[in-house]
Amino acid sequence: MNDAAEYDPLLTRTSEAVEILGVGVHRLSVGDLIWGAVQRARSGARSSIFYANVHVLNTAHRDPELRAILNGADIVYCDGAGVVLGARLLGHRLPGRMTGADWIEPLCETCAADGVTLYFLGGQPGVAARAAQRLQVRHAGLRIVGAHHGFLHPPPPGLGEGGWGGGGTAAIAAVNTARPHVLLVGMGTPTQEKWIAAHRAELRVPVVWAVGALFDFVAGVQPRGPRWMLDHGLEWLWRLFSDPARLWRRYLLGNPLFILRVLRQRCAW
Repeated sequence: MNDAAEYDPLLTRTSEAVEILGVGVHRLSVGDLIWGAVQRARSGARSSIFYANVHVLNTAHRDPELRAILNGADIVYCDGAGVVLGARLLGHRLPGRMTGADWIEPLCETCAADGVTLYFLGGQPGVAARAAQRLQVRHAGLRIVGAHHGFLHPPPPGLGEGGWGGGGTAAIAAVNTARPHVLLVGMGTPTQEKWIAAHRAELRVPVVWAVGALFDFVAGVQPRGPRWMLDHGLEWLWRLFSDPARLWRRYLLGNPLFILRVLRQRCAW
């Protein structure tokens, strides 16, 4: 066994990925995810980490570019009760969902203990910095070496849909100057995944991790639902209730469409 496999259990789990709508989702616990990410960061192993929820998989189903980016990632973990259900319908089991709001606290605890530094990139101006400040108060010794908003300038003309060109040059320079071990990028799907793919070679960071709306939750901009809803896979319903104008298509149309697509995948076997 090589040294990488000794420190990184995720490398031995690649064959255990569950394919859902053409995207491989790894069977990982929260502990596996955090431990593997931190060990990769400490070793300097360049890695990209993405999540899969119903919205991500629906988007990837109709977007070959996004699908290829996800399948080229080092880690893709389950971030939604709908994906757990989808895997079950296909005859597989995933350990469970792990949203950013669930793993961020134990990640910060581990990073503080191991001297792993973080950088936050995403959200409205000021939100990432506020999230960083709150987490540093809660976790003594945690080093978040920078924060930058996620509203980077659009791609130059001629690059085509989804092209990012030199978008975020100043942000990339700030990240590289800070030299974090882990860069958390929260811009929403598919923007964050395509931005990471376009600029991964420029980012002098061992681990780049897409985190969606995580900074909004940590900063208190977007509250999470009641505990009983979170425990019963109903966080999507809370989010729909909180922001119906923006999210009704994603959930009211996207959730049934996802199940239909999963059933079609099963019937195609």
